[in-house]
Amino acid sequence: MINKYITATILAIVAGNAVEAQVSRPVPRLVVNITIDQLRTDYIDAFMPSYGNDGFKKLLRSGAVYCNAQYTFAPIDRASSIASIATGTTPSNNGITGFRWLDKNSLIPVTCVDDNEYEGIFTNESSSPKNIATTTVNDELKIATEGAAVIYSIAQDRDAAIISGGHAADGAVWFDENTKCWCSSKYYFKKAPKWLEEYNLTNVDGDTDDNLNSSTTDIALQCIEANKMGDDHVTDMLSVTYEAKLPIKKDKLDKDKLLDKYVGLDKELERLTTAIENKIGKSNVLFVITSTGYCDDLNVDYARYRIPNGTFYVNRTADLLNMYLGAIYGQDKYVESCFYNQIYLNIKEIELKRINISELLSRAQTFIMQLSGVSNVLTSRNLLLSADKNSSRLRNWFFPNNCGDLIIEVSPGWKLLNEKKFQQYISKDNAMPFPLIFYGAGITAQEVTTPVTIDRIAPTIAKTIRIRAPNACSAAPLY
Repeated sequence: MINKYITATILAIVAGNAVEAQVSRPVPRLVVNITIDQLRTDYIDAFMPSYGNDGFKKLLRSGAVYCNAQYTFAPIDRASSIASIATGTTPSNNGITGFRWLDKNSLIPVTCVDDNEYEGIFTNESSSPKNIATTTVNDELKIATEGAAVIYSIAQDRDAAIISGGHAADGAVWFDENTKCWCSSKYYFKKAPKWLEEYNLTNVDGDTDDNLNSSTTDIALQCIEANKMGDDHVTDMLSVTYEAKLPIKKDKLDKDKLLDKYVGLDKELERLTTAIENKIGKSNVLFVITSTGYCDDLNVDYARYRIPNGTFYVNRTADLLNMYLGAIYGQDKYVESCFYNQIYLNIKEIELKRINISELLSRAQTFIMQLSGVSNVLTSRNLLLSADKNSSRLRNWFFPNNCGDLIIEVSPGWKLLNEKKFQQYISKDNAMPFPLIFYGAGITAQEVTTPVTIDRIAPTIAKTIRIRAPNACSAAPLY
């Protein structure tokens, strides 16, 4: 009996020490959130023999690798995917449904980060993150540290830099194709920071498309050095976006350039991770690496291979729908515009005529469903009144302020074409494989094949650095 009590006491002490050790373990001094636009697992694997030992190979060998990462909404593009990573939720909450959408008041397409209130620095584009409707993990870090955390984002594209930075970032930096300078917005700075100005001055010839991934690394490392990121025990955050777009020339994939691109990416990942590890120590930094989860693929001639295909003319459909509704409710302009696969109705006019909106939407839905090439039509009412918000990837994407009243899903293999606005795409719904990797900061190497969703990145980072998850994030941490 005495031995039993002694054993129980020893176990209690050991357990207590283990809990204390876990609680007292320091959080990372720096989190580096790396997103690679259009990164694909099949290409990572295909070029593995050409990589060095400290890029992809190091991350895959020593990191926690989630092989089957997924987005929970569709359609996906760079802006909407990066917003999901940053906010831990879908466009239905964070409001970033894509790179562009149709402004319902002006009926003019706008970019997701446009903001005339804030002029550009080294660019003519006025920008801010005002359209992100929720907090990001960066915002929550700034709040938790009462402004002490240093937060920056670096990307080649304006939307990627601003969205990954969030509302409270100290700065967002991107490359301007027109000025050939790395630039920013007066939302962040009154004037350009000295380190950014110096970089542009030392690159007087300007960067080109071929070396932008390398320049992104240069800017990121210069930003870390100039702002002393990771130097103290207040966690800082750096978001970096690289690109892995397919090099397509004359509708053909340039396989040599594709190899060069992935080998180049491998070198940049090695350069960035190694430099930061050497500066502040592997145990003091958490790297998170993933993809935007989509790919601008080749335009395949399906007819050549006798695969079902066709062209769905959305502008003609909008005109036909207006005529159909006019025959029922009297001649008027019921359809205001269309944007890609979305049709926008003249809601004000419909309400003035005291037409039942639900009835009109139902009639419009039935009419369009009868057209060739249409696999489904959803109305704004269908999507908003859906009982289970997680039952539909389209429901998770839909944000009423930025989306149309009718959403048309075209059959796979069919081209959607707007002849008036020169908009087109070929419908595809096949999944693109890509990984999610956590590396550094005491992460145990493992490979997880169970599918995981991208909205779990933000709460995982939040738990690791002991802050609250973003305010619309309901996903659970991965560990």
